[in-house]
Amino acid sequence: MNNKIQKVNELCYGKFISLYDLEYKNKLNENKHWTVATRKDKEAVEDFYLNQNEDKVDAVGICAYHVRYKKLVIIKQFRVPINDYIYEVPAGLVDKGDKDILESVKRELKEETGAVDFNIKPVCVYSVKGKTRVNDNATKESFGMLYAAEIFSFEEIHSEIEKIVLSDDLIRQWTYPLIQPKLISEAKKRGYL
Repeated sequence: MNNKIQKVNELCYGKFISLYDLEYKNKLNENKHWTVATRKDKEAVEDFYLNQNEDKVDAVGICAYHVRYKKLVIIKQFRVPINDYIYEVPAGLVDKGDKDILESVKRELKEETGAVDFNIKPVCVYSVKGKTRVNDNATKESFGMLYAAEIFSFEEIHSEIEKIVLSDDLIRQWTYPLIQPKLISEAKKRGYL
């Protein structure tokens, strides 16, 4: 298959999402444009569209468990796209400045829960495809790495997180109701929770 996408132009850079214009040729050999909104930087977008390299894991999800209380650790935070508070497993993006994915996991766990004493273990790679409450793109697939965390102690959090919830059961109002309960179930099935 010949790559018909000719060029990637950055339209707008944002801290969490950026816009790119993809110049391509259609079957009539006409020049066309397609706008893409993504959390990836220009280098990663070019690598995917121009070099046809596969997407890499760019996010982490963490199924966290408080050891002393024997409860799941879930976060509640405000999500602008839905103008409401929502529940999530601790998660986040792999930052370019992180030396490796493990550093991303530790950073996100501390930022979102205040965990200071914890053990983490990799569980599996996961993917999310299709429309969600915070993503309108029905065809976009993103990949993440799931980790399990045993938390022994917290400190006060200094982030956008509204609160930490310790729970015996799954919460109903998830940001991603089709994936987050499955991630927790997978971590349990593999003996991490």
